[in-house]
Amino acid sequence: MVLEARDCSRMAHTKHTMSTDVESRRRRSTESSEPLWDHDPKGRRCSSQCDRLCVAGAYLEIPDTPSPCTSQYFGHYTPKCLSAHRHSLHSRCTDDVWQEASIRTTIRADNEVEAHKLANNYRFGFRKWKSHVTERPIEDRSDVVKELYSDLNYIKHHSGSLVTVGNVIYVLLFGWWISLFYFLVSLLMFCTIAGIPYGKLCVQLSGYFLWPFGKALQKSSSLVRKCCMKFPHCEAIPEVDEIKETSEVKESTPLLRSAPAITTEIPLTTPPPKQTRYWCRLSTYVWLVLGYPLLAVVHFLAIFLSWMLVFTIPVSKMNVRTLSIILLMPPEEVIIRTVKKAQGCETRVLLCCYRAFNWYYYKFTVDGINVFAVNLLPLVIITLVIGYMDKDNYYVSSEAKFATAVSSIIPLSYYIGMGIASISAQSNFAVGAVVNATFGSITEMAFYITALLQGHRAGNKCYAEIVKSALTGTLLGCILFVPGICMIIGGCKHREQRFNSRSAGVSSALLFISIGGVFAPTLFSKAYGNFICEGCNNLPGNTTNPFLCNNCHYDLSENNRPLFLSHIEPLVYTISVLLPAAYLIGLIFTLKTHSHIYDIHTSDAHCHDVSDHGAVVHWSRSRAVVVLILATVMMAACADLSTEHIKPIISNSSVSQYFIGVTVLAMVPELPEIVNGIQFALQNNISLSLEVGSCIAVQVCMLQIPLLILFNAFYDVGFVLIFSDLHLWASIFSVILVNYIFMDGKSDYFQGTALVVVYLILLALYFFAPAPLGC
Repeated sequence: MVLEARDCSRMAHTKHTMSTDVESRRRRSTESSEPLWDHDPKGRRCSSQCDRLCVAGAYLEIPDTPSPCTSQYFGHYTPKCLSAHRHSLHSRCTDDVWQEASIRTTIRADNEVEAHKLANNYRFGFRKWKSHVTERPIEDRSDVVKELYSDLNYIKHHSGSLVTVGNVIYVLLFGWWISLFYFLVSLLMFCTIAGIPYGKLCVQLSGYFLWPFGKALQKSSSLVRKCCMKFPHCEAIPEVDEIKETSEVKESTPLLRSAPAITTEIPLTTPPPKQTRYWCRLSTYVWLVLGYPLLAVVHFLAIFLSWMLVFTIPVSKMNVRTLSIILLMPPEEVIIRTVKKAQGCETRVLLCCYRAFNWYYYKFTVDGINVFAVNLLPLVIITLVIGYMDKDNYYVSSEAKFATAVSSIIPLSYYIGMGIASISAQSNFAVGAVVNATFGSITEMAFYITALLQGHRAGNKCYAEIVKSALTGTLLGCILFVPGICMIIGGCKHREQRFNSRSAGVSSALLFISIGGVFAPTLFSKAYGNFICEGCNNLPGNTTNPFLCNNCHYDLSENNRPLFLSHIEPLVYTISVLLPAAYLIGLIFTLKTHSHIYDIHTSDAHCHDVSDHGAVVHWSRSRAVVVLILATVMMAACADLSTEHIKPIISNSSVSQYFIGVTVLAMVPELPEIVNGIQFALQNNISLSLEVGSCIAVQVCMLQIPLLILFNAFYDVGFVLIFSDLHLWASIFSVILVNYIFMDGKSDYFQGTALVVVYLILLALYFFAPAPLGC
């Protein structure tokens, strides 16, 4: 009894301490401007304000020995609803509840549209998308991201040397020839006499572009200069535009807080002489006719090259500002000066650059689209032009056309994914499910159908084998390579990552059903078909020469037609109905009856303050629909060109056609998905990384293959759902292996390495395999 009393008092003291801590945190949250909810696997901070919308679904590692009864209230609901939900969680304080709650955390979303997009990522059948579909305020981003989107018009505090590897590379790639052209144009301006002021400017800019780092281009016509009185040693530099500052003090400002920096206006001691108006000078027209066009060509070339290299985008921004602002100003108003270290205040100038190279520009986006996808978009136009204008291959070879056509699929896949995510995030569940089912597999289906049509027109069965190789390659890549590479990269950053084993179990079960259904006709043909070899060299009494047989296969179409028509073909059609039905049942199971497995929750009615007010969507629904239609049409055209020009490769290449199908044709369209999976893994969200591959593999078996069977039923292109032995056993072994890896609900880089190594071993098998039947 005494022990029980002590335990009760101890528990009461713990509850009192916890309530005090929560109340103190709540008070601090109302006085702080910091984010209200952060990922913290140890402490899991919370607050009561309602200025963020939260969505559950990321699974982080938890402490080894947590207390279920004292930690459950940090569940998947948003902090805004904490007090209302805490009592219900305490009432359900059981081992099962703790086991479920232990892998939950809360993801912060900026608005309701982003929350809907995040929730769609955890839904079965929806394409996983990492990029934002709404614009994010630049002031809420990190300093690294802010620097990426900077216009290079501020003098900022810079620490460290300006002599960096990237800056030296700039001199070698851009600086010397831009400086040389400026010097040549300056000689031309001096020869015109009237353009002498611009000649002097070009001489200065020639030295500037040779090494622009740590120098500022500023306007000298400003009549005032600003300086921060708080920092008496701060440089006073004339500005382009005066920055308006208010002296209002917020109510929450502490009384003992130091006074803000005071900006004073100091008149220039010597006013500048009066100048002739810009458009009333002869030198202006001489410059615009002779000097500016030549430098415009130089700057456009530098802009294009630096933008295509991505990591040198600051060079592109520097050239854009020079071309659009500096070269159109009166030459006497442009001053170049070396910037000393700023001590406390940032001053706006015309141009100031410190680094020409930044690795983080792989994150740079244009209207929500990653810069790499933007740069590859012109390749689509080039592919269509050379593909349909040069049909006889006079100027470009078939191999080059095939390479450009396959490469064009990458940006088109990215645009299709962005369109699907935008429509799904702004629509209800039904519309999102229809869009994902319609356009989610459009990339692969465009290639498969065009390849089958091309083979049917040419009377070549090799195209059908290439399609089967691409289907199997997509399965192997999504089952082995995608989760493997995500585990390796995520495991290098995070020691061990956890994922929801129940949701992974659902995906694994669907994979078993998919593989069993797809390869059932193949197993049936091996049990009842005729095994035929065209020729063998096994002579009587031969004991020295090897036993070789050529073109061994199960004959089901010509010599054993009744077996195919009476048994295998009905089996194929039955499977083509059962697989989509299983996919539909999986949708109902994961989205309706057992949605708690995926742990998808948004704010409830108590969080009425949160809305999508002020959220700016990159692509509206109408724009996303237009982009989807255009990207689909261009995808079909690029797929047609790739299949049209693949014949020289499969006929003249020494590499097996199996290898071409399972690598290039299978994995190139999935590159955007692989990138998404890697980004999820880096953010310690390995659950979504694994779902990326499983979702694609299930859609290949349960949607794409039945659609191909349906297409072949209406238009016979010779597609028979019978795979070679190599496809059969490689796929079955991969599914068994990945289910074994996923059993414990944990992942690290070693498990990922095992999956990738097995994938490479299978690729080696395909590389050394002989050509398939009909090639």
